[in-house]
Amino acid sequence: MPELVVTALLAPSRLTLKLLRAFMWSLVYSAALVAGAIYGCIALTHVLCRPRRGCCGRPRRAAPACLKDPTLGKHGFLSLRSSGLRLHYVSAGHGNRTLMLFLHGFPENWFSWRHQLREFQSHFHVVAVDLRGYGPSDAPRDVDCYTTDLLMADIQDVILGLGYSKCILVSHDWGALLAWNFSIYFPSLVERMVVVSAAPMSVYQDYSIRHIGQFFRSNYMFLFQLPWLPEKLLSMSDFQILKTTLTHRKRGIPHLTPSELEAFLYNFSQPGGLTGPINYYRNLFRNFPLEPQELATPTLLLWGEKDPYFQLGLVEAIGRRFVPGRLEAHILPGVGHWIPQSNPQEMHQYMWAFLQDLLE
Repeated sequence: MPELVVTALLAPSRLTLKLLRAFMWSLVYSAALVAGAIYGCIALTHVLCRPRRGCCGRPRRAAPACLKDPTLGKHGFLSLRSSGLRLHYVSAGHGNRTLMLFLHGFPENWFSWRHQLREFQSHFHVVAVDLRGYGPSDAPRDVDCYTTDLLMADIQDVILGLGYSKCILVSHDWGALLAWNFSIYFPSLVERMVVVSAAPMSVYQDYSIRHIGQFFRSNYMFLFQLPWLPEKLLSMSDFQILKTTLTHRKRGIPHLTPSELEAFLYNFSQPGGLTGPINYYRNLFRNFPLEPQELATPTLLLWGEKDPYFQLGLVEAIGRRFVPGRLEAHILPGVGHWIPQSNPQEMHQYMWAFLQDLLE
């Protein structure tokens, strides 16, 4: 068929897709402006209630001692083959054992896996990385440096750079979004997956269109589409919005100590420390609309019944995308979003049972 005819036949579909994307972006930026106004009021209220803290975040001069706890493992840096970036990681256990790789979420870092590093180092080579843009890892400032393709390439380079051909991939929140994609496009590198509190982006997209309440739970995602303003608002009153996110009585991490809170705030408080992590969100809608994808990697999914950010219905939606028999899902009653830190013992019990056949 002549190329001119093919182009003519495809023109209506291409135009429809362009119009759909234009409509989507108009909705996203409208929601972003509303979210910016709401969070601006919240940040201003914090400043007025705590005037001594001022309008800017206080840079921490020294890292808290818990970030240097030797029982969690040894610190190192890995140069990535694809990008040349250096990522910071903490590792423990014997290097000749199966690799268990941990991917953190936002607003976290490698330290969010402290309980799992201690628990599993006896039987695995456990490695928790600071993803690009986080902590001491390299943090390019350009938004285009945080696309899903580049972030997946980072994970591939970490696995291969550590000398492995496959791993058990354990992930939470943003790390889980990357892990879902990684298991689809690099299935040979993932032996098992443990996913906590996050759905694949295509599932999230389809579910949110049908359940508008999910958009309200994820309102911060729209704020993060704006330039520079999110960084400013999150840093006001010495990072009070971040502090509230992590320590809120109902929505935060239970029993988080002041030192552990500082373990997360330390790197965010450094110049430019928030830009890299927020750039992840600025790429969220880049590939809309997403095609449904079949999931096949043997996966343990853990979900908090009281997760304030993701509705419970997403668990069933994820299950419908799986090859039968490949997904083991558990909903933890009365539990929120931060399962690796709030309920480590329950998480460990499910993980040991899920991985039992690999230990025999």
